[in-house]
Amino acid sequence: MRYLLPLVAGAALTVGLASPAQAASNEWTADVSGHAVTWGGSPRTGLIELGSHRLAQPANAVTAAVTGDGVVDVRGLRPDGQWTEWLEAPATLPVTTSTIQTRVVLSSGKASRVKLMASRVAASEDVSVAAAGRSYRVYATREGLVGGTTANGHTIRSRDHFVALPSRRGLAPNNSGSYSVQVCASNGRCEWAPVWDVGPWNTKDDYWNPSSTREMWKDLPQGKPEAQAAYQDNYNGGKDQFGREVANPAGIDLADGTFWDGLKLTTNSWVTVTYLWTGSGPVGTVRTSAANGTVNVRSGANSSTSQVGLAANYAQVRVTCQLTGESVTGTQGTSNIWYRIASGKHIAKAYVAGVSGATSC
Repeated sequence: MRYLLPLVAGAALTVGLASPAQAASNEWTADVSGHAVTWGGSPRTGLIELGSHRLAQPANAVTAAVTGDGVVDVRGLRPDGQWTEWLEAPATLPVTTSTIQTRVVLSSGKASRVKLMASRVAASEDVSVAAAGRSYRVYATREGLVGGTTANGHTIRSRDHFVALPSRRGLAPNNSGSYSVQVCASNGRCEWAPVWDVGPWNTKDDYWNPSSTREMWKDLPQGKPEAQAAYQDNYNGGKDQFGREVANPAGIDLADGTFWDGLKLTTNSWVTVTYLWTGSGPVGTVRTSAANGTVNVRSGANSSTSQVGLAANYAQVRVTCQLTGESVTGTQGTSNIWYRIASGKHIAKAYVAGVSGATSC
């Protein structure tokens, strides 16, 4: 169960209506006064996600000024079609991009207008450490909170499939897997799930990032959550960013379905998490007919092989290679192609959209 999560039931992200088409420019203004905001959490927070903006000239730095309350998060579109993490403006993005998306974060009151400017500055471009993405062993707790609302506006269902991480930098929009993780238990089972909530414990602890870009706790080793350091080493006096006594070392929360059905866990456990947006290579999105559905992950390229995990609807998967196997009919048609998404882990192409450039195994 989640322990004292700051953004819990009621903290929602409201997706605003797309603004009228504008000419490409490196200075632009967004009117947010007409966008509804859902409030919740402790501290009380509201989020408004705006549409993407095309730049006239590629840039990697963004400044923003808000009329009213709030701060602005921005992210850039990578050359491979994936997004960088959200960064609070002023921000230097890890890539030079021609497309910027904006998100307004409110703490009280309301915002009416956001003025932004993008420019190019000298900075190191991001180079992923491995094609599969950064991977760390962290302590996982079960979120529960069925009927509540996640930080991106998703209403939590019974035996739901998503995860929470303690930073909004990796928070995906509702019904999106733009930020997804691969979570594997010591029993060999794995689940691929989208990041739809913020927590546990902290809200600014992107511990998977190096100290040079980590938002808080820059003196901790990369891959070590602040809650783990507080619990095990009395770091920060054993407290989280809000001054609360940390009761467990959790670095990820798992929705009930991910916890019980995907990983077959019975108690809070140490798991290995791969933060898939930090990797590179072919990527696809899992699509099932049921909103709360999952797709079986098999040990081989046919349904007679053992089920070794699940992939949640909307989750992204990294494809290492493809092979020919049993013909399957799914939401993406009929195909005898299967994707290998980890060692000994396969998923039918019939349930994965958008994969391009996969090579043969």
